[in-house]
Parts: sequence; C-alpha cells; structure tokens
Amino acid sequence: MPLTPKLDTVALARRIRLDVIRMTNRGKSSHVGSALSIADILATLYGAALNVDPFDPQNPDRDRFILSKGHAGAAVYAALAETGFFDATLLEQHYQNGSIFSGHVSHKGVPGVELSTGALGHGLNVATGMALAAKRGRENWRAFALLGDGECDEGSTWEAAMFAAHHSLDNLVAIIDYNKLQSLASVADTLALEPFADKWRAFGWAVEEIDGHDHAQLLDAFDRLPFAPGKPGVLIAHTTKGKGVSFMENQVAWHYRTPLGADFDQAISELESADA
Repeated sequence: MPLTPKLDTVALARRIRLDVIRMTNRGKSSHVGSALSIADILATLYGAALNVDPFDPQNPDRDRFILSKGHAGAAVYAALAETGFFDATLLEQHYQNGSIFSGHVSHKGVPGVELSTGALGHGLNVATGMALAAKRGRENWRAFALLGDGECDEGSTWEAAMFAAHHSLDNLVAIIDYNKLQSLASVADTLALEPFADKWRAFGWAVEEIDGHDHAQLLDAFDRLPFAPGKPGVLIAHTTKGKGVSFMENQVAWHYRTPLGADFDQAISELESADA
C-alpha cells in the first residue's frame, strides 16, 4: 500500500521553515539556508515515513534518524516540536544561554534526537553501526542519516559507505541534501562530487535521485524502501539552499548570515503567504 502521511506534510514543511526563521532571528544564530533546504525532507520523514512515536520517543522498535549535517539542527528541533515531541513554545529558547536547543543539534534533554552532531562525517558512520546492530539483533527498525553534500568531502563518509555495503545493510538509508553549496563556495568549486550517483553505485549502494522539495517524489521514494534487497539505499535529493525565501535561495551567504530587520520581516511574509 502507498505510504499514507499522518498529517499534511506540505503544511508541516512550511511551519518548519517559519520556526527556523524565528529561532535563528531570536538567537542571532545562522545556518538558515541549510535548514530551509531540508524542511521538505524532514516533513515527509516525520509526517509519514519514520516509525517514531512522540509519546514514546525511546520505543526500542523505533526507526533511528540522525541529522549528520548537525549545523541545520534548528530544522530538526522544529520538526520534532511540530509533530508533538515537545511543546513548540520551547523553541523560543533556541541558542539561548543554558538552553538544551544548541545551534548544532544535541540529544541531551531533547526528546526525539538520537545523536549530537556537528562534526561532519560522523552521522553516517553511527547510523551504519546502528543498522548493523539491528541486523544482528534480528530487529526490524531502520537507521536513516541525512547528510550534506559538502559532508561527502569527508573520507569517513566513504569508509561507512564501504562498510555498509559489505554488510548488506538494506535497513540503512542515507539521504543527501544536494543543494550544491557549502560553507564558502559551491560544491563544484570546493571539491567536485560528480559523477555523484555513480560513486555510490560503485560503493555497492542502491541509488535513487529525486527533487528534494517534491513531496510526492519523497513519499514515493520512502515507500519503496529498501530500494534493493541486500543493499543500503541512498536518496540523492536535489534541493535549493534557502528554499522558500526568495532572497536566500542559492545564496551561499545565508550559510552564516542571521535574518534580522527587514530580512526577517520579508522572510516571514513570504513564508506566511506561501500556498495560502
């Protein structure tokens, strides 16, 4: 049967984006573009694909989700709050002194977060270990890791890719936020990844490529997991950095810039009027 969303994923993605703008504005933090580019991925995961329960976040049968590109943590906090893991008003504490909601995603005290991340190149490795543990324990849950494209510059990412294929971890899913920009420049100018899909295939993975903002494509891909029996799966999601806010889209400056003043007002106005 087709994957049935538990709620309106498009509306959820819009709320995630609004939360991200408000959180980063209030805390004077950054990584807005990175968070906006994964909002649709997170909305379809938490709104449909993941087997997780906000009322029982430590259920041993739950799917495990790791945001390997931990600098986009605001989007995960927003997704968790908007799907009932904790009161959304707590997001007002984001990036404040003493808050549990740090800039890079943290599991400490935050229901639904499996792993503190931020040092790139580690999330897929941990998810791979989780998937191996599930296989050896004959358990049915899956491990998902959401990576940045720039993160695929890291050798540890490819070490995990080799290990996962060697152990036939078809309960492991890597999702690549392929927005083509990293911290200071384009991915192509920093360290070219292409032919990207072919690299993953050569490492023994089953590969799917989609529009990472198209909810129908995302839901269809998650519905078809595993993509191939006995192979880990990678979903290369072509995205736009800063998606949803016109002046942030495809602008590398919004990796570090904070939405303040007129920028904040315009971003909120655009998101509130989107699909209204």
